[in-house]
Amino acid sequence: MHIEPGVVHGAKMALAVATAAGGLTFTAKLAMDEIKARGLAPLITRSLIAIIATLFFFEVLPHFPVGISEVHFILGTTILLMLGTAPAAIGLAGGLLVQSTLLAPTDLPMYFVNVTTLLVPLFVIAEMAKRIIAPNTAYVDLKYSEALKLSAAYQGGVVAWVAFWAFYGQGVGADTTAAVLSFGAAYMLVVLIEPIADLAILAAAKAGRGALNTPHLTTPRLLAEAKI
Repeated sequence: MHIEPGVVHGAKMALAVATAAGGLTFTAKLAMDEIKARGLAPLITRSLIAIIATLFFFEVLPHFPVGISEVHFILGTTILLMLGTAPAAIGLAGGLLVQSTLLAPTDLPMYFVNVTTLLVPLFVIAEMAKRIIAPNTAYVDLKYSEALKLSAAYQGGVVAWVAFWAFYGQGVGADTTAAVLSFGAAYMLVVLIEPIADLAILAAAKAGRGALNTPHLTTPRLLAEAKI
């Protein structure tokens, strides 16, 4: 999902700045709600964990360029279910910023494009989770079908945003269409593998339930049913 530098440029970057500002503003709102509900310390701890996880997923897990972007195992669903929406959003935005600043400075001009691509699908699956996961189900007890829906929706959202930025920045042409299609086809591998990774991590969390039973490390919903 790291869109190549130059795909969106010039005056067209204004839209990316606007969408990123909206995503970061909503992240700030979620963070304030989290602080009111559980305090500042758990938010800071889980956000730092999310930033480290994001950097690990981006830099250590397999990733390769395809078309106008890169294919990454982002595990956005895992970060959301383990840590909560606000820490996940902070982690994705913060991890991307650290990577773009320190490890891949050529990506920095595309930060607003890439952060939009990461955050908007995250917010979508956060709302989906409220609808498809029963209130009496802890996240560690998710079914494969539920994890698949969330992961597929997240990855589908990433692909949709990559396609939008490509066509918006470069216009609708044969070369752009081919690049988008090749990127989308490559991302099918991610769609198939990530739900398995999500469930494996949740199973590990279930096995270590006692060690994770603290608001500083995970979202309370990971191990307990939602309170209505």
